[in-house]
Amino acid sequence: MKRHMLGNSDLEVTDLCLGSMTWGTQTSEAEGHAQIDRALEAGINFVDTAEMYPVNPIRDETIGLTEQIIGNWIGRTGRRQDLVLATKMSGAGRAAVRGGRGIQAADLEEALDGSLKRLQTEMIDLYQFHWPNRGSYHFRQNWTYDPSQQNRAEIEEHMVSVLEKLSEMRAKGKIRHFGLSNESAWGTSEWLRLARAAGAPEVISIQNEYSLMCRQYDTDLAELSVNENVGLLAFSPLAAGLLTGKYQGGAIPAASRRAINDGIGGRW
Repeated sequence: MKRHMLGNSDLEVTDLCLGSMTWGTQTSEAEGHAQIDRALEAGINFVDTAEMYPVNPIRDETIGLTEQIIGNWIGRTGRRQDLVLATKMSGAGRAAVRGGRGIQAADLEEALDGSLKRLQTEMIDLYQFHWPNRGSYHFRQNWTYDPSQQNRAEIEEHMVSVLEKLSEMRAKGKIRHFGLSNESAWGTSEWLRLARAAGAPEVISIQNEYSLMCRQYDTDLAELSVNENVGLLAFSPLAAGLLTGKYQGGAIPAASRRAINDGIGGRW
């Protein structure tokens, strides 16, 4: 299994990362633990999760369960040192997560401590922001997201306050590095610029959707990634299963994302 340094960091990660977003809904705790064991056997050392997981579907009563499942594996095996562990703080809009306030400096340590407790660890290797409070082009919003009414001064003030809190969390030993998710090229460049001005943790990675069916990263973000050495963590690399062929001929497997979303009146 090939390994490389993630962005401008000391994190040596494998080319493949084990995702966990269905653990607690579609995937049982025993199955999740078996997947971690199998990943380690295959040489994978990188596991990614989020405070709002599991999904498919997202339910208020299951938020945090995926982190708890991973934490139970760590507690049972004592193999925390074998994992590069990444998790995410939710952006604005989910009422069950801190009342929907999203990413705020005043809430950051509470959110981080919650993840640390569920994951049964003292430090997160890569702490990411799941999506920006201001919104983004992602989640199929590339033609509806409108930045024309944004207040740049307020956005930058928010970023600086959060970066100051991240510096505090790093000094306390609660995080090693900082990453983004579902961000734009401008947003990522601002996080980098303001972090450098403040001596705060710089963005080392961005976790955005990327597959043969979703090539948005290949334009502005690819240029930023090359020149700033911000690593891409590609999510849904098989286009939510579409590229595996399981939907061919009109098939809708019972446990697929499409079947679940159709069943709850969601969009596909």
